[in-house]
Amino acid sequence: MGLLQHTLKESGKIIQEIEQSTEISEVLENIVAQVVSCFRSGNKVMFCGNGGSAAEAQHLAAELSGKFYLDRQPLPAEALHVNTSYITAVANDYAFSKIYSRYITGVGKKGDVLIGLSTSGNSENVVEAFRSAREKEIITVAFTGTTGGLLRTLSDYIICIPSENVPRIQEMHLILGHIICEKVESSLFENSSGLKKS
Repeated sequence: MGLLQHTLKESGKIIQEIEQSTEISEVLENIVAQVVSCFRSGNKVMFCGNGGSAAEAQHLAAELSGKFYLDRQPLPAEALHVNTSYITAVANDYAFSKIYSRYITGVGKKGDVLIGLSTSGNSENVVEAFRSAREKEIITVAFTGTTGGLLRTLSDYIICIPSENVPRIQEMHLILGHIICEKVESSLFENSSGLKKS
């Protein structure tokens, strides 16, 4: 079996496990409801992660602040790593573990939602961000691998991908993130006047 076939077979197996998981399905619906409520209340959604997970955080924030399928109003969503001057200043003057938590302390508000992506669930800066979010009564949502790591005890909602393979976990995070974006957009805008799929 070649690498292509092996990778697709592995991904397919994980997708099937997720599809059959009533727990993941229920948590996903709860996350959608929380994000919709957040936006309806005039709050914002923040994303954070490292490396590939940072790229996915930025990707998903763009799906909400730009658009997914519908031509509609932008939603207040942001990835917390995109200001490189801020990131490098805090990492240099304090610690890299503080890059997200310090930002949340500064701008986070009760009713906001923080979505953290960490395949291990133990990324120190994401863990610190969740601790700061808890102090400010911000809803915390974690996307992790199979164990959930430290984020399991710091999350209001957690989706643990049934895998220990980092690339496969990240791929599933993006799939589920896209589903959330689509359902949130549909809930908020699909029946609004003048909005249509493009």
